[in-house]
Amino acid sequence: MEIVTRKRMQIFSGRGFPELANEIADHLGMRLGDVDIHEFANGEIYVRYRENVRGNDVFVVQSHVRPVNDNIMEQLLMIDAAKRASAKRITAVVPCYPYSRQDKKVKSREPISARLFADMLTTAGADRIVSVDLHTGQLQGFFDYPLDALRALPLMVAWIDRNHQDNDVVVVSPDAGGVRLAEKFQKRISGSNMAFIAKTRTAHNVAETLGVVGDVAGKTCVLVDDMIDTAGTICGAADALRERGAERVLACATHPVLSEPACERLAASSIDRIAVTNTLPLPPECTLEKVEVVSIAPIVASTMKAIFEDKSVSELFDDQNQ
Repeated sequence: MEIVTRKRMQIFSGRGFPELANEIADHLGMRLGDVDIHEFANGEIYVRYRENVRGNDVFVVQSHVRPVNDNIMEQLLMIDAAKRASAKRITAVVPCYPYSRQDKKVKSREPISARLFADMLTTAGADRIVSVDLHTGQLQGFFDYPLDALRALPLMVAWIDRNHQDNDVVVVSPDAGGVRLAEKFQKRISGSNMAFIAKTRTAHNVAETLGVVGDVAGKTCVLVDDMIDTAGTICGAADALRERGAERVLACATHPVLSEPACERLAASSIDRIAVTNTLPLPPECTLEKVEVVSIAPIVASTMKAIFEDKSVSELFDDQNQ
């Protein structure tokens, strides 16, 4: 007797940022799957799939916006429910990896929170992870199964090309730790040079700018970083560049965390144009004329399609997005 089986691809979204999940589904010519998610009176989260997932390739998309911990728990429950309903493979799509800045012990008696989140995904039943611009590459080592670490770099380079009118461009890292990222941008922007901001961090989310290393006078400077949280670093860097004679200042950051008072700082900053992606939703108060959102939906959708078809993800992007 011959038995023929055919798996289906299904995409489900948590409540963190369903607009992104819908956009991903649109790129794939699909609709989001039907899932019931609500809270009980005591605040506990309830999840139930309203359609059959048995034997299927299930993708659980969740953006971990505030309240971060609730959205983490919601995704874990969705993964667990899919596993218990006999999904063949479960891929957790985590556009902005939560707790990524807590990837090692800096002081005694601290947790490694990024590793704990990885363990929670594994325990829940995830078989694969898709994320964008990990804060540190070593996060991939927290998993014993594939983590597709996509990069928004090609999208951001295209944005930079559209927003500068000359070849006199300097790619600037807002701190010494981001120099490697700045190098990747600089290699892809024809005729550009590099600089970085020397700074010291005096407390959590507080950084003091010390100076600019590199020639920026009369140049179009492009600040690049993986995230904007309170915006103190990037706004301070922009001021330092202006003081050194920069003609224009652009900024690119993948993850718009935008904790208070980020939006107020960006609005008052000396940055001319800012590009962020939609790994997280933009707060209403940050819908400024100078802020542009570049969608990651096309690259995430292409990655999900390659995973479903068991094709190479790195070849999909010619190794530029890995």
